[in-house]
Amino acid sequence: MDVDGALPGWTSGLMQSPLLAAAVIAMVVTLAGSLIGGATPRAGRIMRAGGNLALIAVVGMTVLQVARLSNPALDLALPQVGLPAQRIVGSETRIPLSPDGHYWIEAMVNGEPRRFLVDTGATLTAVSEVFAGKSGIQPSPGRMPVQLRTASGTLMARIATIGEFSFGNVVARDLDAVIVPGMEGMNVLGMNFLSRLKGWRVEDGELVLVPNHPQGAPKA
Repeated sequence: MDVDGALPGWTSGLMQSPLLAAAVIAMVVTLAGSLIGGATPRAGRIMRAGGNLALIAVVGMTVLQVARLSNPALDLALPQVGLPAQRIVGSETRIPLSPDGHYWIEAMVNGEPRRFLVDTGATLTAVSEVFAGKSGIQPSPGRMPVQLRTASGTLMARIATIGEFSFGNVVARDLDAVIVPGMEGMNVLGMNFLSRLKGWRVEDGELVLVPNHPQGAPKA
């Protein structure tokens, strides 16, 4: 069943973003507390206080998510805060939906740990210049740069090859990628990786990845 097609757009959006849903619920509770405050002052105060505390918690989680996106060092220092953990189930690796409404993979790239945003709309995997330098990803000689259209304009990106990319029970070798300037703190896993898998799907809010040859979990 296509859940998104069966529900109004705003309802589907709430289901895809737990933080947004929590913020809406907190605001409803706060408003309800204000409405009943005249009749039952104590209950009204409790509801308003609870709603306000929930809103503060949501804001804190949002700030943490933004900080992790823009600061790779913070991402490594707080690997488990605010992000659900990926796990191996049988022959599959399952990635829970993050509070920001995206799927993030904690991967090892040439021995360097880094988070990747899974983007099914991206043709190629993309890494930032800073991370490429740290993990030994070098532009491939003889391959022409490619033009990428972004929200901020057209960028020239160099094509490279990732020697080893691993997470969960998945290992990919000699994976094509583009080194993109101005992508500090952001790395994207594209369709050229997903197409190598035996299969992938979204099930019960989790991204399920099925490799052709399941491996042991990579060591951090």
